[in-house]
Amino acid sequence: MHLIYEEDGELKAGTILSEHEGSLQVESLHGRRTKVKTSHVLLRFGSPSPAETMEQARRLAEELDLDFLWEVAGTEEFDFHTLAAEYYGGTPTAPQAVAVLQRLHGAPIYFYKKGRGRYKAAPPEALAAAKAALERKAREAALRALWVEQLSRGELPEALRPKVFQLLHQPDKNGLEYKAMMDACAATGLTPVALMDRCGAIPSSHEYHLQAFLLVHFPRGTDFPPLAPPPPPPALPSAATPAFSIDDATTTEIDDAFSVSFRPDGSVRVGIHIAAPALGVAPGSELDAIAARRLSTVYMPCGKITMLPETLIGQYTLAEARQCPALSLYVEVGPDYAIRDLSTVAEQVHIAANLRHEQLESCFNLDTIGAGGPDYPFRRELEWLWGFACHLQAARGEVEPPGRMDYVVKVEDGRVRITPRQRGNPIDRVVSELMILANSRWGMLLAERDYAGVYRVQTQGKVRMSLKPAPHEGLGVDCYAWSSSPLRRYVDLINQRQILAAIEGRPPVYRSNDTTLMAIVRDFELAYDAYAEFQRRMERYWCLRWLIQEGVAQIDAVVLKENLIRLEGLPLVTRVTGAPTLGPGERLRVGIGEIDLLNLECHCRFIAQLEPSPAG
Repeated sequence: MHLIYEEDGELKAGTILSEHEGSLQVESLHGRRTKVKTSHVLLRFGSPSPAETMEQARRLAEELDLDFLWEVAGTEEFDFHTLAAEYYGGTPTAPQAVAVLQRLHGAPIYFYKKGRGRYKAAPPEALAAAKAALERKAREAALRALWVEQLSRGELPEALRPKVFQLLHQPDKNGLEYKAMMDACAATGLTPVALMDRCGAIPSSHEYHLQAFLLVHFPRGTDFPPLAPPPPPPALPSAATPAFSIDDATTTEIDDAFSVSFRPDGSVRVGIHIAAPALGVAPGSELDAIAARRLSTVYMPCGKITMLPETLIGQYTLAEARQCPALSLYVEVGPDYAIRDLSTVAEQVHIAANLRHEQLESCFNLDTIGAGGPDYPFRRELEWLWGFACHLQAARGEVEPPGRMDYVVKVEDGRVRITPRQRGNPIDRVVSELMILANSRWGMLLAERDYAGVYRVQTQGKVRMSLKPAPHEGLGVDCYAWSSSPLRRYVDLINQRQILAAIEGRPPVYRSNDTTLMAIVRDFELAYDAYAEFQRRMERYWCLRWLIQEGVAQIDAVVLKENLIRLEGLPLVTRVTGAPTLGPGERLRVGIGEIDLLNLECHCRFIAQLEPSPAG
């Protein structure tokens, strides 16, 4: 006696060797002996043999029309043997019964399984939907195969063209386009970015990196939505002394300016004037919502994405030759540079000049301070501020390491310019010390009046944001609340609202246990870190572009650790191959090999060890 049984979802045939209560000993078609539960048996038959039965059933099943079977089956649950008898018009042979069973078993969209050997025809609407789904899958499979073929040949399918950056940076891994791309990668042995580059899908390496950032942080684009004009600034008293700002030539968000009033007794009144957009951006307004989403201006060597729209920036930036609303910290300073008193006021400040680094550096530097030479705007004020800044730095206990360099990376008319700037030069020190003074004193003001503030804290070397005042050990101040860049950083705008409320005697806009404020701090930290990483990434990109632009074949470098080096004259860190064991600070000459602008890699090979630089 032979049988058809179900095992692990498959239909199998065999010969019964022995039968016990609840089970049978069966020899399969391949001679393997196995134990089969009686409940798993679907059909018993005497002839033909199991192998012949399965072969005949296969041929018969090919002739069975599923749509006809579905019509014959009716709407009630049925047994496959019963349907076979109805279809063949009498008791079916074993091959006939098995043929019907195979068709039922292999067509789950037509027949729902209700038990072993028992089925129910799918409702008409369900069957129609399932057929449509199968047809769609077949079309998708054909389309996927076509795309894979095109991509493998180095051709970009038109359907993928608008989705290239999405596929490379934020793909829907269940999407047909992504699956086709990955199939083509497997076929060609290329990475997704290399595959798309070979297909000509990446218009430029710069766009590739820019889109990686925008897709995550600006998925709706960088343009501002249509907005109502911002309200005009409120009427404010006018400051007595004109002020001047110091910024890079490309700066449009001019947040800070300074004024200096000399008195006959040798004392000086210093004004630190900060743009006051908090006067025009109301909490909860549409403008505020935009700033809260962006959280900071994003900087890159060839442009920026501002936190606030240009209309508002134009209204509150400290532009020269006009009266500008500002939050001012006035510092009364004695002849010995000791601070005698401080006061804060909202006012209109006349900005007499926007001084620019590019013009100022040649006349206001360590060589010219206190020396003769041609005069320049605000020379007396700047030289006095230099002495005051040095006093403030010494009082904080901070010492600038000698020889430290910063680099300014700019792109103009498609050409890359990388300019070294000595850290701690008079311009930088004056601006940074006055900003530290304002941020620390305004942080103390909020703490003393028990108004919530967002503080920058550093303890045990770790820098973090906090809603509680605490020391910033690196700066040597008791507390430090970012307040000096409200046009560019949302936490500064938050703090400015709190400072204005404090000096006007109004209730604080935010309380220390405000969950909104906590969320802002969390989101700001994440965004600020991401924006800074993007800026570093783009600086690396433009440094690599500079190497290509200048045709650099060899360059000097300094060892940071092991095979990690920094190229001299560039803010570019990379690895070198073939170098002997060198210690940190040692210099070497390297050869520039292949530069990959998509993966931001620069292959450097060791050429020679160099003598220490004279400065080192």
